[in-house]
Amino acid sequence: MTITLAVANQKGGVAKTTSVASVGTGLVELGQSVLMVDLDPQACLTFSVGVDPEDLELSIHHVLTKGLGAGEVILETDDGVDLLPATIELARAEADLLMRTGREHVLKGALDDLAAEPGAHTYDWVLLDCPPSLGVLTVAALTAADGVLIPLQCETLSHRGVGQLLDTVYDVRRYTNRDLEIWGVLPTLYDGRTNHGRMVLDTIADTYHVEVLEPPIPKTIRFAEAPAAGRSILATSRSSKGAQAYREVAKNLLERATRPPPDDR
Repeated sequence: MTITLAVANQKGGVAKTTSVASVGTGLVELGQSVLMVDLDPQACLTFSVGVDPEDLELSIHHVLTKGLGAGEVILETDDGVDLLPATIELARAEADLLMRTGREHVLKGALDDLAAEPGAHTYDWVLLDCPPSLGVLTVAALTAADGVLIPLQCETLSHRGVGQLLDTVYDVRRYTNRDLEIWGVLPTLYDGRTNHGRMVLDTIADTYHVEVLEPPIPKTIRFAEAPAAGRSILATSRSSKGAQAYREVAKNLLERATRPPPDDR
């Protein structure tokens, strides 16, 4: 059974895209089949896995607004993860979808249609890289997802807005996807050498009453270097602490998928 996981936080700069690319590659290393969906008009995920958005004629925009089949847009990447890419055209999708009936379900419908295509490849995981907002595209991702993962930078100011995201999750549960589960917070950009970083990490679970995924992702320049190579950090710096941390997170997510969900409602 395919697990669809939305990676969401309306605050930018929390390593959301890095987490999608790295977790996706980590799951592939564990023998899983993974599709990543870039829902950010900035197309950072698309670029970071070695695809130039400016060279693309088709993208997720055409799937969501033109009715094109997702299978016609999916690309293979060097890390073994498949990609539904984005381009700047996706910025128009928000406005295009606002006037459409059932806009919250447009992504879920596209993914369902993909799975139903004759001879279609069945993915173990679909990872949705949400834009840094709580607009139509993020709500559509949450509506299509089985669970939501929240990357959170280990700094006090990064906590602002998480409550609003959780409110959106609860609204989605009420109106469009009652089975949506909160898989937890993923601490990112963690500096264990500072008292502040450790304090923030210690208070996340108490503040939001959600599970905290382990291990925290350390702050390292290796993450900034990886997109230039068009690969994830698991390929460009295999033995780094950041790569090892994401491998552990991928392993823990796989274990989480096989056990009953926590009661976070």
